Amino acid sequence: MGVLYWHCEVTAWGGLALLKQMLDSMGFREAGAGWGLPEPGSNRGYAPLQLIEQFIVSIWCGACRFVHAETVRMDSTLVRLFGWARAAGHKAIMRLFARFDMLTNERVQAEVYRWFFGKISALKRVTLDVDSTVITRNGNQQGAARGYNPSRHGRASHHPLLAFVAEARMVANFWLRPGHAHSANNILQFLESTLHHLGHKIVGLLRADSGFFDETVLSFLEDKGIAYIVAARLTQPLQRALYHASGWWALKPGLELTELRYRAARKPLHNPAYSFQRTR
Repeated sequence: MGVLYWHCEVTAWGGLALLKQMLDSMGFREAGAGWGLPEPGSNRGYAPLQLIEQFIVSIWCGACRFVHAETVRMDSTLVRLFGWARAAGHKAIMRLFARFDMLTNERVQAEVYRWFFGKISALKRVTLDVDSTVITRNGNQQGAARGYNPSRHGRASHHPLLAFVAEARMVANFWLRPGHAHSANNILQFLESTLHHLGHKIVGLLRADSGFFDETVLSFLEDKGIAYIVAARLTQPLQRALYHASGWWALKPGLELTELRYRAARKPLHNPAYSFQRTR
């Protein structure tokens, strides 16, 4: 009576086979070959697309630091699953990102975003949410500076700009800025970049908070023909205008709406009409 033996590889990350199938179905490697990723300085270096792929896999495995990429490196089953001859160490991934300068980053980022959103063919009109946030930094982080920090007063921080596609809950753009940057700083260039990322998608509505209530922003959106909802800064002149406004109607108990025309004293706008909400 014979005995049959077989070799079976086991990994805690077997579910990543679905990630591999998704990347293959999207043509990730074929598209990545045309992104112009920075090449290694040595013939013995790893292919940049493998390093990007390995970085993505590391994040899906829960990595939040570069050194956590070693988890993927030591898992021979994952290495075989993704067809890598051998997995790179985390320092190789760090060297790849160190070869990016600002221009290379924007160019590659635009290529990746346009490829990605081009794959979502069912989404033709999008709602774009623009926001900024404060990220507190410890130690000597490049570009960190002291600025408005509501949670850690006086600490260095970054103040990035972000854009999201509401329907897909996906990031459409991300710019890192020093902590002392104003919310609307470089916003026009950021919006142009974001529209380029979206490719042929139509922005049906843009939403932003009062940090982006600025004449140049509103004029930009008017020129582009993009409908928008931007919260207005509740200055004293605006409060007086709201107090004397009429035609309020109740949307629901405790929430009333009206529409009025308001021209800021110092920065006149091009006859804008705003809808304001008042909660009682």
